Amino acid sequence: MFLTFFTALPRPTLTVTPDSPVFTGETVNLTCVIKPDHSDWRYEWYKSSTYSSVMLQASDRYTVNRDTLTIRGATESDQDYYRCKGQIRSVSSQSSSYVSLSVKALPSSTLTVTPDSAVFTGDTVHLKCVIESHSDWRWRNGLTNDRRFDRRDGWTDDWRYEWYKDRVKLQASDRYTVNRDTLTIRGATESDQGQYWCRGQRDERPKSSQSSSAVSLSVKALPSSTLTVIPDSPVFTGETVHLKCVIESHSDWRWRNGLTNDRRFDRRDGWTDDWRYEWYKDRVKLQASDRYTVNRDTLTIRGATESDQGQYWCRGQRDEIPQSSQSRSAVNLTVIDVPTSKVIVTPKTIFTGETVNLKCVIESNHSNWRYEWYKDGNNSVMLQMSDRYTVNRDTLTIRGANESDQGQYWCRGQRDERPSSSQKSNQINLSVNVSAASSPLLVTGVVLGSLCLLFFISLLLLWRYKKNKDQQRNINQTSVPNQSGESQPENSPLQSDPEHIYDDVTEVRKRDKDDPESYLEITYSEVTVQKKISVDKDDPMAESNDVTYSEVRTKVKKCKSKDADAGVGDATYALIRKKGP
Repeated sequence: MFLTFFTALPRPTLTVTPDSPVFTGETVNLTCVIKPDHSDWRYEWYKSSTYSSVMLQASDRYTVNRDTLTIRGATESDQDYYRCKGQIRSVSSQSSSYVSLSVKALPSSTLTVTPDSAVFTGDTVHLKCVIESHSDWRWRNGLTNDRRFDRRDGWTDDWRYEWYKDRVKLQASDRYTVNRDTLTIRGATESDQGQYWCRGQRDERPKSSQSSSAVSLSVKALPSSTLTVIPDSPVFTGETVHLKCVIESHSDWRWRNGLTNDRRFDRRDGWTDDWRYEWYKDRVKLQASDRYTVNRDTLTIRGATESDQGQYWCRGQRDEIPQSSQSRSAVNLTVIDVPTSKVIVTPKTIFTGETVNLKCVIESNHSNWRYEWYKDGNNSVMLQMSDRYTVNRDTLTIRGANESDQGQYWCRGQRDERPSSSQKSNQINLSVNVSAASSPLLVTGVVLGSLCLLFFISLLLLWRYKKNKDQQRNINQTSVPNQSGESQPENSPLQSDPEHIYDDVTEVRKRDKDDPESYLEITYSEVTVQKKISVDKDDPMAESNDVTYSEVRTKVKKCKSKDADAGVGDATYALIRKKGP
């Protein structure tokens, strides 16, 4: 019944998409068209060569969807003649005409790595993707006469490059940067190890280059460098600090990186003398100076200050690979002030001859200090013990101070353990005053002057007394006796400068009723001499500030005769008192 519909068996038509030639890696669709179309057709596909014809079966690469055979990822092995036919029940269509499938190779890609030798951590690596030139590709594929692929200007600018590591497409980042055909890896680490490959993409056919062969990138660890600090941190201001850079030995480095059999790194003499050392503080490279000196692998900091605090690290540089070492970790250097010191002087006011104590006080919890004393800011001349200079732990004692002891004094502490020194103390100015107690000539002069003054006053009083007596005698000779038996007092005050005061001189004339003879009584009620003299309370030879003669009395006895001269009977100094300060 079915054959009545056909006057003859139908002949299928086989079409290929895309047009041949196709390129390796492309997806190819072969469509078998039978007319009239009928849903009951089952399609069969054959790949024929000169000597055989093979019916194709569905597989990972060959898939069939009714009338279409799809070849995924075409390869040059897919290049051949293809035909198809249909089956419906027990009836077959005719076979289609043979269609030639030409598979051409995509432009090749080649990946190059720079440096081409071993790569070490921290290195910058450049991976370049080189795609075969257009002309070479045409010639290799026999397409020199195919106008579809005739491009005189080539295709250099057509390509967009893709980069892969272990089948993972890489994206641009801080460490991975792409500049057209070059991928740059900055600061390589061991995590960058792996299989790298590239390919190009374009908008026209061929739309892709072949994937390059994978290149294995091996990243080896650099020789490690370790920084040691002497003395241990923290260090104290003024100390000398040594930072030593120790680089891993050549043999240890080869063993750690599995390079014991790599002749490129076979050095029996090691590499100790190859390294040039670099020093860094807080990412800033240090330069030699008056305070920073370098002796091969050691940096010395002299007179450390708080500004030297920070993170220090080192590395080595050399001319051969590996050209650098790698710092394991930075070392934190802490600088603290050495203990402060100050000088306390006792007493605050100093006179010649006194004993002076200078105490050195160090602000520290540390013990076992030895104290050093300096004078006049000269830190190269330290005071030595003598008869006058004695030291008892933290106290310098000066006995019998004199003007030569004047000057600037300061101290500092020394000890055997760290901190080995304190800071210099503040400078104390020691001033010695000249006192009366300390000058024998001055004391002698004051005493002699006082005696002379007293002698002069005594002469003056005696002269005054004699004069008054003469005047009284003259009066007695010419005057009438007083009925009361007592003459009127006459006051003869004597005044002098403020330092010598004669308070009062009183003359009294008396007569007894039963005794015709008269007598005189003269009383000097008080004589005060004031002299201000600086006194040293410790000197027993010092004079008092005030000398007071509280009373001087002279009594004259009765005269036996009017004509007889009245003489001085006796003189009494009732009281002499010294008033202290």
